[in-house]
Amino acid sequence: MLEIKNLKFEVSDAKGKLDIINGVDLVIPDGKFIVITGPNGGGKSTLARLIMGLEQPTSGSIIYNGTDITNMSVTERANLGIGYAFQQPPRFKGLTVSKMLSLAAGKTLAEKECCAYLGKVGLCSNEYVKRELDASLSGGEMKRIEIATLMARKPELAIFDEPEAGIDLWSFAMLVETFKNMQKSSKGTTIIISHQERIMSLADEMIVIADGKVKSRGEKSEMLPKLMCEFSSPCCSISKN
Repeated sequence: MLEIKNLKFEVSDAKGKLDIINGVDLVIPDGKFIVITGPNGGGKSTLARLIMGLEQPTSGSIIYNGTDITNMSVTERANLGIGYAFQQPPRFKGLTVSKMLSLAAGKTLAEKECCAYLGKVGLCSNEYVKRELDASLSGGEMKRIEIATLMARKPELAIFDEPEAGIDLWSFAMLVETFKNMQKSSKGTTIIISHQERIMSLADEMIVIADGKVKSRGEKSEMLPKLMCEFSSPCCSISKN
């Protein structure tokens, strides 16, 4: 279980202090497929980075499975079973896909095992298993390889920060299929930051973050129609329902 208690994160600029996350309280049970959405600049990605430890909160606490991880490093959180996929996955010239998968798994994987993970994200494994994680790979390819890497690691809590960002339509279709399969087979908790209706439609629950706060939360069957209504008409607002 993930518990977020009165979490705040502020930055300073020429105009003074700015609240990016302003008193967020959340409890996310195990085994849920959660989509966090909301307007750009509302604090969604910052919240994901705070959970992973890529940023440190100004105040508040983050509890994971009963352990206070607020001040833990990224490595310590990863060792507890938390995994994170970036909007723009890092590239490592000289590091092959198979080596990356092995590092994620914590053991040397046979080529057959690497191929199996790549196959799950729709990549022809014979073409990719020995390739380097460099500029020769497209954004969509990097996104799917990163997902395969998280699958190899088998985190209990997987966080995906806007996985659709910067990828083509064909890669996006494959990405949605990958998440569909993850939803069916995964026993852990998945949190996806996304604006995309096709990804939101996979959720068990949806959370709307805006102005650094939780604006609304509920089951997909309740939340998605309201969001679609809000997107299509300025007169139809979640706050009115």
